[in-house]
Amino acid sequence: MKISNFIYILLVAYLATFLRLTINNNFFISIIGSFFVGFFIRRRLSYSTEKILLSGFFSCFTSFSGFIYFLYTTLDQGNWIKFIIFFNLIIIVNLFTMLFGFWISRKIT
Repeated sequence: MKISNFIYILLVAYLATFLRLTINNNFFISIIGSFFVGFFIRRRLSYSTEKILLSGFFSCFTSFSGFIYFLYTTLDQGNWIKFIIFFNLIIIVNLFTMLFGFWISRKIT
């Protein structure tokens, strides 16, 4: 991989972090990110473009730490039922959203 690709990954990671901070809604961010990950996986992009988007942009935009922090605060409040519901809901909704993005991308081509 060329050094310019690493610079592109850093730039898109910075952009994704900025967007994440401006939106400030973990559930909405994870749904948007899941949709576009599914969409771009289906597009069969070049290796470098795929790494720039998936490793740079979407890994920073839909960071796992935001999801874990949300679940931790729910557990810290003692809401076990809310924790179990949100944990399962977030994973299931994100999987179906990613599949929907994959399906939309397939219909476009």
